[in-house]
Amino acid sequence: MIDIELIREKPEFVIQSFKRRGKELPFAEISDLDQRRRTAIAEMDSLRSRRNVVSKDLGRSKDKPAELIEEMRNVGSQIKDLEEEERVVSGRLKQVMLGIPNLPSESSPDGPNEDSNVVIRSVGGIPKFDFNPKPHWEIGENLGIIDFQRGVKLAKTRFYLLKGQGARLQRALISWMLDLHTEKHGYSELYLPYMVNRDTVTASSHLPHFEENMYHDAEDDLFMIPTAEAPVTGMFRDEILDAKTLPLKFVSHTPCWRREKFSAGRDTRGIKRVHQFDKVEMYKFVEPEKSYEELELLLNDAEEVCVELGIPHRVLELCTGDLGFAAAKSYDVEMWGPGAQEWLEVSSCSNCTDFQSRRAAIRYKASENSRPRLLHTLNGSGLAVPRVMIAILENYQLPDGTVRIPDALKPYAGFDLITGD
Repeated sequence: MIDIELIREKPEFVIQSFKRRGKELPFAEISDLDQRRRTAIAEMDSLRSRRNVVSKDLGRSKDKPAELIEEMRNVGSQIKDLEEEERVVSGRLKQVMLGIPNLPSESSPDGPNEDSNVVIRSVGGIPKFDFNPKPHWEIGENLGIIDFQRGVKLAKTRFYLLKGQGARLQRALISWMLDLHTEKHGYSELYLPYMVNRDTVTASSHLPHFEENMYHDAEDDLFMIPTAEAPVTGMFRDEILDAKTLPLKFVSHTPCWRREKFSAGRDTRGIKRVHQFDKVEMYKFVEPEKSYEELELLLNDAEEVCVELGIPHRVLELCTGDLGFAAAKSYDVEMWGPGAQEWLEVSSCSNCTDFQSRRAAIRYKASENSRPRLLHTLNGSGLAVPRVMIAILENYQLPDGTVRIPDALKPYAGFDLITGD
C-alpha cells in the first residue's frame, strides 16, 4: 500500500500520479477518515492523561471527592466510545488504502491502455516458413500431446491434458529454467505451498482487488496461489532483515490458478489463457536505492530464456494505464508465435517499490543501531510455461507436422523430435 504520510504531505503529487494511471484517488474520503482517526487518538490520549493525573491525586487524598469519581466514570465511558470509533474508522481507512494501487514511477511512459506500451527492443528475426505454419492447438492435437476434450471432461473449459512427449517437454522446460536461474543467475530455489492464507495474499496485494479471480477454499479460508509471488512475499512478513543478506533472490516453480473472470471471451482456443498453468517465478528483496538497477537485471534474466531457446522476442515498457496493481514500473517480454501470428506475453518484470513490503511489514536494518526501513520487492516470470510451450511448438514445427526440440532442452527432454509416438 502507499504511504499515507505521502498523501498528507504531497496530496497534489499523489492525485496527479493516480490520474497518470487513469484512476481517481478517493482523497476526500481518505483525508476525512485519517483526520477522524487522528482526532480520536488525540482525544483518547488527552483523556487517559487526565485520568492518570486524577487517579494519582485520588490515591494520595484521604477524601475522595464525589465529583472527581463521577468525572472518572465519564472519562472511562468516553475513552471506550472513542476506542470503538477509532477501531471502526481505522478499519475503513485500511480497507480504502488496501484498494489503492501503487504510484507509477516517474520514468514509466504515460498512456491509457496497452496500446500505449512502448517497444524498446526486438531480438531475433521473425521466422519464415516455406509452408503455412499451424497454431499450437492444431499441432498439439495432431501429435496427440495436448488433449483439450479430456481436460473439459475432467474439469471444465480452459483446462487441458498434456500427454507423452508433451508432458515430458513441459517437465524438461521447467527443469532447464530452474537450473538456468539457479546455476547461472544466482537465484535460490524454493518449494512453496500451493495454498496460502488470507494474510499472505493481502500482503502480496492480490487481496482485495484480485479476489474474484482466485480460487478459494471457504472452510479453511485458504487461496490457491495465482502466482508464486504471493507466498514468496509472505515469507518474511512481519520480519526485519539484515542488509548484509540483501539482495535476496529466489526462484520457484509452482502451478498457478486463476478464474480468468476478467478475460471472458478472450483467447479461448488452446493453452494461452487457462485456469491452471505452471510458471517459474523470479523474486527479489532489495535495498530501495538499487531496485531499478535490479529490475534491469531481472529483465535480462527473463530475456536470456528466450535467447537460449532461440525464439524471437521483444520487450515492452508498460505505460501507466497498463501497469499491474502493485507495480511502479514494468516490462513485458513477449515471444513470437508464428502459427497464431501473435506476440505471447511470457513474462512481466516489475518493481513494486515498497508497496508490498509496507503491506507485509518487511523491513531491513543497514546496521545494528540504524532504524528499520522498508525494502523494495521485484518479481518476474522466468517464464510462464504454457506460452513458452506455444512458442516452441509454433516456431519449431516442421512441414510433416513434427516439432524439433530447441538445443538447450535436448539434454532435459531426452529426445530431439516430437513425433507423437
